[in-house]
Amino acid sequence: MSNILLQLLLIGLVAGVAGGMFGIGGGAIMVPAMVLLIGLDQKFATGTSIAAQILPIGILAAIIYYRNGNLNIKYAVIIAVGLIIGNLFGALFANQPFISSEMIKKLYGIFLLLIGLRYLFFR
Repeated sequence: MSNILLQLLLIGLVAGVAGGMFGIGGGAIMVPAMVLLIGLDQKFATGTSIAAQILPIGILAAIIYYRNGNLNIKYAVIIAVGLIIGNLFGALFANQPFISSEMIKKLYGIFLLLIGLRYLFFR
């Protein structure tokens, strides 16, 4: 198996475990891994991450959470509607000619930093 294939598989595996445990994966794991480890462009990594998530990747984990009483289907559907609309507007913004990959990378870094600080120091 080629090195890139193994790296991509490992990225998917780590993102899947994190998704199953914390509900994260695409933005927090797959995109930085593709940029930092594989050397993909920020926009290319984001698009690839979104494409990888098109299929119902969380269905098996969702079944387990549902069986254990840890899933609110109504909330999930409402969030999904927001995700569909939000992904559209986010993609339209990120793919404007005046928005560079470097700008997206910096905005993404600020986002992750703020989330990390919030988790570490605030309720």
